[in-house]
Amino acid sequence: MTNSYNRHRCLSHRSAVALAAVITVFCTLLFRFNVRAQSAVPSGATTVATLNKPGPFVKRIEQGGLTVDLQINQSDPKQQQAGGFREGDDVTVSFQIRDSATGNPLSGLNPAAWLTLARKGEQANSKACAERVQTLLGGGLLARAELDLNIYHVLALNADPTITVVDPLFGYGNTKLLALIQLKSPGEDWVITSGQDRLFVSMPDANQLAVIDTSTWSVAANIDVGSRPTRVALQPDEAYLWVICEENVESGVAVVSLREMKTIARLPTGRGHHEIAFSDDSRLAFVTNQDDDTVSVIDVRKLSRIRNVSVGSRPASIAFSKLAQAVYVSNTDSGTINVISSTKHEVIARMKAEPGLGQIKFAPGDRLGFVVNTATNAVYILDSALNRIVQKAEVEEGPDQLAFTSKLAYVRHRGSEIVLMIPLKEVGKEGKPVPVVDFPGGQNPFGKTTRPSLADSITPAAEDSAVLVANPADKAIYYYQEGMAAPMGNFSNYGREPRAVLIVDRSLRERNPGSYSSVARLPQAGLYKIVMFIKSPRIVSCLDFSVAPVPGRAALTPDIEPVALLNIIEPGRQIKISFRITDSRNGKPITDLKDVLALTYAVVWQDRSLLEHEGEGIYSLTVTPPEPGFYNVYLSCPSIRLPHAKVFTFEAKSKK
Repeated sequence: MTNSYNRHRCLSHRSAVALAAVITVFCTLLFRFNVRAQSAVPSGATTVATLNKPGPFVKRIEQGGLTVDLQINQSDPKQQQAGGFREGDDVTVSFQIRDSATGNPLSGLNPAAWLTLARKGEQANSKACAERVQTLLGGGLLARAELDLNIYHVLALNADPTITVVDPLFGYGNTKLLALIQLKSPGEDWVITSGQDRLFVSMPDANQLAVIDTSTWSVAANIDVGSRPTRVALQPDEAYLWVICEENVESGVAVVSLREMKTIARLPTGRGHHEIAFSDDSRLAFVTNQDDDTVSVIDVRKLSRIRNVSVGSRPASIAFSKLAQAVYVSNTDSGTINVISSTKHEVIARMKAEPGLGQIKFAPGDRLGFVVNTATNAVYILDSALNRIVQKAEVEEGPDQLAFTSKLAYVRHRGSEIVLMIPLKEVGKEGKPVPVVDFPGGQNPFGKTTRPSLADSITPAAEDSAVLVANPADKAIYYYQEGMAAPMGNFSNYGREPRAVLIVDRSLRERNPGSYSSVARLPQAGLYKIVMFIKSPRIVSCLDFSVAPVPGRAALTPDIEPVALLNIIEPGRQIKISFRITDSRNGKPITDLKDVLALTYAVVWQDRSLLEHEGEGIYSLTVTPPEPGFYNVYLSCPSIRLPHAKVFTFEAKSKK
């Protein structure tokens, strides 16, 4: 082991950070005062139902020397038995791509796919399909598909009781707010299911766990879990969600069944702060008890504690290594790392470092473990095959969080805005220096926040060679592409402190060689086109697909009418715009909507605002047009299945 290190600085500590985000220029649209938001249900909805056949949707495409087998299956077995595809169904969309000549699967093709409403009178030929693909690839507001299988969303856990949801690929401006999720109290930690459909957020001040539906960006339930829930974790098979509770006699864990969506057990484990890890087979849970200097070993099947293992003074963090079949526990006061066997349930090795140890995590492959030391500004690298510390790197002030991509380890610091990167292929060699490079993750130190969070503030982006970094004091999330000297851009967090960042990935990913799939929720009933595109070898395909309405559910077609219009709108002055939203079936106002979002944009400017309900179905926003010109206003509302619909265009002009 050595204390020496190599540091190759990409930028100085105080260098400027964010490069400007790409701005897509829009053409000004024609003036229109009143519009009825168009439903996805075409005329003759009965035709939709009759076209919808039972069983999975299966099609084969043969173009450009490739064979593509498309299959769409409902996720719910009950829906599969009922047959047909209905609005709101959760489905898995998969493409199996092979070389037509050899039958070999083809990797790394990055297929793109969309579900778009069929256009009335559109020709069913290759030229029309190619034009549709070109429009979708061009992006922009008017080119958005009803279902996009190529997108991911960025979520920020804020210091106030909200979660912001932004679309980083909707790149026509530097504010990309899609939704603002309201919680009962500020969130502390979160975890998302592998299917990306449900997000769980602990709320210590509310003593509850929020369950968020990621298809509607709304809170589906609030579950009582015990006193001051903090850390949340899913066991590998996702049968149970575990919630740490850290107050009074209930200090320990609450166990939530994902099938029943309720708390089924509360297990006291010990005193003090807790962290949790699981065996890879989901048979065991390991919970640290900081004030008791122990780790509780819990039998998951019986939901009972097997034993408490003494590990040294003030266990701080815990991580499981599948390769070693053991858990590794870092201790703050004693400066040791203890190894507990998952079969013997006892300490089998102990590594001595220095007091001040914090978070421990394993790099991909589970052989090399990284441990931060906040007190001594160091990162230790251990080898789980040897159970020995093999390297040490000196880092910035107050290292406190670790994150990984397939190539790099990222180290965040409380006392600095600098993010350090350690190349994984160059570490693990005992006694060798640790190469370190860096980039500025903002303008303020990461520890400058009104409310720290246990959740990660650095996470891999949808593509493996990039990360997203939340900087609370900057009120922004930075996008860093590996190999760059600085972040390529940032996402505005709508004036809120992002304490943690998370990705909801709905893009087609290669799960196995030549097999690309994604999960999605079907949009409103209608006749659609499944559009597929592969750049090279080139494939362009448009297939008919139908979505049936849910029996007995009448389609809601809201009417949107601007009210309180101004005769003269001056640039630089704040104005108020109001809309009345009514049910077209009966003319009654639709009240108390919490997710009506307005997009106001001009050629090179745009603004997103949540509208406030003023009563009687009237919703209002305030906006300040920066310069003369025409401005278009679009409204959307996920809870009533209202897509982006243009409702108003106004002109701002200076007084003569």
